[in-house]
Amino acid sequence: MKKGERFDILITMSFTIKGKVEVNMYRLIHRDKNAKRGEFHTVHGVIQTPVFMNVGTAAAIKGAVSTMDLKEIQTQVELSNTYHLHVRPGDEVVKKMGGLHKFMVWDKPILTDSGGFQVFSLAGLRKIKEEGVHFHSHIDGKKIFMGPEESMQIQSNLASTIAMAFDECPPHPATREYMQNSVDRTSRWLVRCKKEMDRLNQLPDTINPKQMLFGINQGGTFEDIRIEHAKRIAEFNLDGYALGGLAVGESHEQMYHIIEETVPYLPLEKPTYLMGVGTPANILEAVERGVDFFDCVYPSRNGRHGHVYTNRGKLNLFNVKYELDDSPIEEGCGCPACRAYSRAYIRHLLKAKEMLGMRLCVLHNLYFYNTMMEEIREAIEKNQYASYKKAKLEGFAREDAK
Repeated sequence: MKKGERFDILITMSFTIKGKVEVNMYRLIHRDKNAKRGEFHTVHGVIQTPVFMNVGTAAAIKGAVSTMDLKEIQTQVELSNTYHLHVRPGDEVVKKMGGLHKFMVWDKPILTDSGGFQVFSLAGLRKIKEEGVHFHSHIDGKKIFMGPEESMQIQSNLASTIAMAFDECPPHPATREYMQNSVDRTSRWLVRCKKEMDRLNQLPDTINPKQMLFGINQGGTFEDIRIEHAKRIAEFNLDGYALGGLAVGESHEQMYHIIEETVPYLPLEKPTYLMGVGTPANILEAVERGVDFFDCVYPSRNGRHGHVYTNRGKLNLFNVKYELDDSPIEEGCGCPACRAYSRAYIRHLLKAKEMLGMRLCVLHNLYFYNTMMEEIREAIEKNQYASYKKAKLEGFAREDAK
């Protein structure tokens, strides 16, 4: 098959639920060199890939953005966090409310992170053992235990579309011995996750018996450990695969190298997810290396601080040069902020600490990311991804160079 040639790969994963055969499908529509253009069919709708998942850690996008807003800005997938929802309001509460989709009024796909990243980010509050992780809640110090089975149970209660396997995200840097032991434990945890999810999906009171499981590749910047782990987890025939433990302190060059070396050992015919990454430039580089799922808090976090993304780089609306600027954040942008408001007005709102300023910036940033993913998909289909990426990166550098 020649590079850039159009083709379809249909992968069906059939399993019996309550006497019926159901089908989930990943459809690889086209490749432009290593860049993938696909569709992922789920019980909550079809995801067009590459896709950027909008992060709502505690079942809401920070910045006063509702699920109604998400539909307006063309969000395909919302991402929430298992640990945070377990702590507050409690996954049993969400289950009693009919699951996360009903609770937050969202009918499109939801991916839930497993809580594994908190093993890394709450390092001072946890102890890792073979059975799982003992936490102290970051809210009230209450003791919490989470292992593979508990993570799967919580995610089943949340009834997300896609659940992530429970893993350890090792620190950077880490010794080779620590990294290998951590990856081996993550592999053993994956066996337990898959077994528990299979059990939970058969229970009569399970809200979403079609919940899917993504495995997570770890190994830090040790490419041989990464590759061997990718080979190992690929044998599980999971619904998708993620690269975890990146963007935790290594350089961008190291991250790109690990992606380039590892992705070829993950199944081409399954979604490939780069967890927690990243900037628009990071996404462009990773798509070129075969990644088609992304998430990151940058659009909402930066928006809350008045930093907005444009095709000419990132702007800081607190800058005095925007005080009398009556142009939108970006000419031609179709987001709710740019359709109606000026940079000067949004700057005023931010300076006055009005919530509307923060909200408009977050909406713009998420719309920018979501729209960029649409452009990426179109460029791949037209075999123009390399030229699209080059032009996009050159555009980002214009404002940064001023």
